[in-house]
Amino acid sequence: MQEKILVRIIAGSKSDLKFVEITEQVLQEYEIGFDSFISSAHRNPEKTYSLALEAEAEGIQVIIAMAGMAASLPGVVASKTTLPVIGVPLPGSDLNGLDALYSIVQMPSGIPIATMGIGKAGAKNAAFMAMSILSLQNPEIKQQLLNYRESWKN
Repeated sequence: MQEKILVRIIAGSKSDLKFVEITEQVLQEYEIGFDSFISSAHRNPEKTYSLALEAEAEGIQVIIAMAGMAASLPGVVASKTTLPVIGVPLPGSDLNGLDALYSIVQMPSGIPIATMGIGKAGAKNAAFMAMSILSLQNPEIKQQLLNYRESWKN
């Protein structure tokens, strides 16, 4: 894995770790440096703010924020940084993640979040979206994405 951490993953609770692991696996496979944290926008807002506010100075280029139910985490993170934020809505309520999807996708103008699908596919696509963003400045990552897509043809 690259020594330089480019992606920060923040999940709202320990119960979200099974989705974090999906994202981490893709990033590890393509040797994209990342760090991961659990930080609830509701239970520990100060930690959440710090993770977002300090990310750019730490060299982070993309933040992936995962949350279920009210799913405030991606919005709170996006409100504290101008880095690209990718939101992953997670199932966890009687609405199976639909509530989280609406919460993440309906952000006010000026606080954008690239919103993925609910659950496992969203967690995996978050890693690929992060790679797509990083590929704008990194030809090696761009080639990895091209190779991955080329492998579909076989």
